[in-house]
Amino acid sequence: MLDRRLHLHLATWLGQWPAGPGLHVVGSGRRNRPAWDGRPRPAIAVHAGGSGVLSVSPDRVADVRELARHRDDLLNTLPTAVGYPGWAVHDDVFRWSVAPAALSDVGEWVPPTTAGLPSWLRLFDRSVLVVRDHRGRYLAGVGIKRHDQHGHELAVGTVPAARGRGLARRLVAQAARRVLDDGAVPTYLHDRRNGASARVAEAAGFPDRGWRSYGVYPS
Repeated sequence: MLDRRLHLHLATWLGQWPAGPGLHVVGSGRRNRPAWDGRPRPAIAVHAGGSGVLSVSPDRVADVRELARHRDDLLNTLPTAVGYPGWAVHDDVFRWSVAPAALSDVGEWVPPTTAGLPSWLRLFDRSVLVVRDHRGRYLAGVGIKRHDQHGHELAVGTVPAARGRGLARRLVAQAARRVLDDGAVPTYLHDRRNGASARVAEAAGFPDRGWRSYGVYPS
């Protein structure tokens, strides 16, 4: 049975869940509103096995349904179809976990405005989880994308010099426990070609269930 928090997250984030077999294009006003970083996500899809939901602005539903019916290159044409030509398309593995790996905590929660953090962590509006060396230099960190009250997506990054130490997997597991304590389900998305990110997810307790997510993102 699907975790209730995940069910509520997908229904809220996309505008409908679950769906029957095939791809279901649905309209949601959320596609016109700013996402966690203040920029919109005009198209978001999640596929679980042979069933998927593609969420777009309500005024774009008819056009995208027609496009999905007759085009094999939906991903390439989706940005224009939803009114954002030139924006990027992400095609990711979608993972989630209700049982993060029992790895020891390694990071500390700090404000995203803390000196020395990379620019991508400064996009978050709440505390981020980071590891720093004995001189206070940033090594690795996790930010939480709070899509809604039911589902929070984890984003992780490690400086090249600190890779291979297991920091990312420990940070992801630690942040996932925080998300669960807050009553939400943690999710983790990564490009299917990113083997390093896939290994981090597996080690942190986020198995690959064969789920997929794609969408139109700011370039």
